Amino acid sequence: MNIGDRIAPVIRDMPPSGIRRFFDLVEEIDGAVSLGVGEPDFITPWHIREASINSLETGCTHYTSNWGMPRLRQEISRYLANRFNVEYSPEDQIIVTVGASEAIDLALRALVAPGDEVLVPEPSYVSYMPCVEMAGGKVIPIVTEAKDLFRLTPEALRKAITPRTKALILPFPNNPTGGIMERSDLEAIADVIKDTNILVISDEIYAELTYGMQHVSIASLPDMYERTILISGFSKAFAMTGWRVGYAAGHKDIVAAMLKIHQYTMLCAPTMSQVAAIEALRTGYNDGYEDVKRMHREYDRRRRFMVKNFNDMGLDCFEPRGAFYVFPSIQRTGMSSEEFCERLLVEQKVAVVPGTAFGASGEGFVRCSYAYSIDALTEALKRIKAFASKYVR
Repeated sequence: MNIGDRIAPVIRDMPPSGIRRFFDLVEEIDGAVSLGVGEPDFITPWHIREASINSLETGCTHYTSNWGMPRLRQEISRYLANRFNVEYSPEDQIIVTVGASEAIDLALRALVAPGDEVLVPEPSYVSYMPCVEMAGGKVIPIVTEAKDLFRLTPEALRKAITPRTKALILPFPNNPTGGIMERSDLEAIADVIKDTNILVISDEIYAELTYGMQHVSIASLPDMYERTILISGFSKAFAMTGWRVGYAAGHKDIVAAMLKIHQYTMLCAPTMSQVAAIEALRTGYNDGYEDVKRMHREYDRRRRFMVKNFNDMGLDCFEPRGAFYVFPSIQRTGMSSEEFCERLLVEQKVAVVPGTAFGASGEGFVRCSYAYSIDALTEALKRIKAFASKYVR
């Protein structure tokens, strides 16, 4: 028996993550500097860790409700209302998940039937396409471009809609481009879909990381609340990647459908992580989210530092206004994204991620995370500059 033939075709034919391949290469090279990881370099604040430690010491180690701890859902409800002007009932409109990634998967599996089309702006997060395909759907990519500040335009959206369109994934602030959607941009998108049956899966994991403006949720706009599933979590804003706690908020019927899947797969998010998330939101509400603001100020400093250095070395770099990535163009080197990344790693021992890891339209770009110290960024940029000086035309 050929075991490979017994693997489900959708999984067998799915390519591995383009990000992970470069992570593996970095581990094989001594002295390599990586700008590839989309993870805060900050340690989770002590008061959050302490709350979790105390929960373990007092024996808080059992399953919680499949929905998540009631107190955490209450805090999430208050947070979303306070920060983004969207109100959800903690009883039946919010579900706590194992990271925002699980929430995305649950939303897609709850909504997508075989043959349904899901619109995905690209470049964007690597998990959207595989999750759509595993749910039996078909991804329809919508290319965003630097000339449009990597925003989804209403014209491009309108052209992509067909009678089979079930949902639109709205990934802003965006990974990998750092592009954002302002209120006027979202209003234009809402005008296109408000008279359709299209649902919106709004991935807002980077909502606290915008520069020069406050994030706006499309769920807060007229006619968009009921059709939007808001996805977020604690990984990026609160430096809690390893805690694996996220959430989804939306219409009670959709959240109930997501809960069915969650019940049979994950059961609940880790108890000690939920306790930590409660502390993050509770303290944040009381002190004006000072931990978040402190990290945000440092990211903003790094962001401006990265953009200036890339432009100075001849690699045109769009100024991102969200998340913690820059997405410089490497077209002036004459290399493909893959070739650029491979040669940079071999010649200068710097790891960045090819833009094609985020969709075909990422060709000609690379993603660099600035969730690293200024010292690490300075060393990486020095090496990239030496590399660029040989190849930029």
